[in-house]
Amino acid sequence: MGIPWRTTEEQRGGTRDKLDFYFQAVRKAGAEPLEVSLEQSPEKLAQQLEKLDAFVLPGSPADVDPTRYGALRHPKTRTLDPNRDATDEAILAHAFRASKPVLAICYGCQILNVYLKGSLIQDIRTAKPEALAHGHTDFPPGERKGDARHAANFAPDSRLASLNGAIGAEINSSHHQAIDEPGEKLRVTAQAPDGIIEAVEWTGDSNWVVGVQWHPERMPEDPLAQRLFQQFVAAARSREGIAHKA
Repeated sequence: MGIPWRTTEEQRGGTRDKLDFYFQAVRKAGAEPLEVSLEQSPEKLAQQLEKLDAFVLPGSPADVDPTRYGALRHPKTRTLDPNRDATDEAILAHAFRASKPVLAICYGCQILNVYLKGSLIQDIRTAKPEALAHGHTDFPPGERKGDARHAANFAPDSRLASLNGAIGAEINSSHHQAIDEPGEKLRVTAQAPDGIIEAVEWTGDSNWVVGVQWHPERMPEDPLAQRLFQQFVAAARSREGIAHKA
């Protein structure tokens, strides 16, 4: 399983405390994670991607460059990471071409949407002042820090509803941006009570591609989070078996 570094800065500093949450979740689901460098040539990146079976696109403190979806940069869109944007887009191009599963989380969900010609809300609190707290920065001064938590409602016939065994769940939340206009052939399959999109699923073919706005890697004891990673790994194994038979 290929997992790109969250940011160029973290890669250069070897800072992997948050990256390791993804590695632990993938290992717990029975697969072996490998870092994808954000600072390799397109040729080297392409060679590495060919050898990988599936991809987790992790969260990031950076935001997707709004020029990628034809928008002017909002004042709250503060940190960009061109290396991360370019690496994720290369991964997505390869994954869709080769029918390799993708689990896109938080920033990963957002760039999946942008890759498929969707757009983003650049700051939830500015665009929708009535919205729930979707990150600890939305809490009043002195409030407990850590991931915010809120309800999510799943589309009844979605993968996520099936994995959850119900159409409602509580999820963690740590983001200030979100999907605005969904990308091509992405179905919205989860929303917060305030209408913010919390998950999308690819409908263009049978390839397993799911984007979630929350952080299942930081919910190791949560049954839905466990099943999500397990199904992702199972989809990669199934694809690998088909490829070997062919």
